[in-house]
Amino acid sequence: MSEQERAGRATETRDEPGRHSFWVDVANRLVRQKPLGMIGLVLVAALFFAGVFADLAWLGLPDVGLAPEGYNVMHMADRLTGPSSEYPLGTDHLGRDVLSRVIHGARLSMIIGVVATALSLVISTAIGMTSAYIGGWFDLLVQRFVDAWISFPGLIMLITLMAILGPGLLTILLVLGVFSGIGGGRFARSLVFAIKENMYVKAVEAIGAGRARILLRHLLPNIMPMLIVLFTIGMGANIMAEASLSFLGLGLPPPSPSWGSMISGEGRAHMLRAPWLALWPGLALTLAIFGINMLGDALRDLLDPRLRGGVGSYRIQKVKKRHIQA
Repeated sequence: MSEQERAGRATETRDEPGRHSFWVDVANRLVRQKPLGMIGLVLVAALFFAGVFADLAWLGLPDVGLAPEGYNVMHMADRLTGPSSEYPLGTDHLGRDVLSRVIHGARLSMIIGVVATALSLVISTAIGMTSAYIGGWFDLLVQRFVDAWISFPGLIMLITLMAILGPGLLTILLVLGVFSGIGGGRFARSLVFAIKENMYVKAVEAIGAGRARILLRHLLPNIMPMLIVLFTIGMGANIMAEASLSFLGLGLPPPSPSWGSMISGEGRAHMLRAPWLALWPGLALTLAIFGINMLGDALRDLLDPRLRGGVGSYRIQKVKKRHIQA
């Protein structure tokens, strides 16, 4: 082999778009090309930071954290006090610090957004992948069940399930996860339909690989980028759904500092006298949903191979670069 051929082969090896270089490229393009996506990433990071460090009771340090005090500490002498140096966002009708309650509400929103969306993603991926890969009468039955499920109005279905099962964090996680997971099975099904006829799938079928191995080792990794996009979008939807249930009195029971219950309870009761009670949790909810949606849209543009600038163009650019250097 000549020196020139060895140099070309080494260059091709260095430029191979492996998993690590792919995600580094996605991160770089997010910074350069998607300013709204970066703003969304900052807002989502702030939500997680506030949720994790609201207080450090889980480390045995209950008086240390971002929140000035506990979310249910009452100062009756300071009821309905406006924003001040002592209470930056004011107090509610029981003298509780609104800033502390908003920060602790970020923890609840983070838990609900992550856990409920993860459960939803597992359910929708399992339904969509098995339905698309097996096909036939099994796919027909599953999709007719999904059609019937999503035909019910979402909020009405959630209200009915919460009224039957009762309020509570675990109930909310299960209801939101299962409800959105069944309806989201169509998305994963469409992704698997797009790739199950590829030659590498036919090759592993020809050598006798089982269905479970094909689904987990060959199909799932190839749809993972779009599942990440689905996860980010689902987080915002689940946080909004929990806020809607809490606003209607079917979410977390008092004194849990849910943003929806803060708007519905003391915020609505004292709207004219103390408008900050509804303003701050509403603003926090708006920023959280905005940030998650902007990040999800940016990741969709970068990871969807059907869109200009997505995964497909990334790989085409890498292949062209290797041919030019060769």
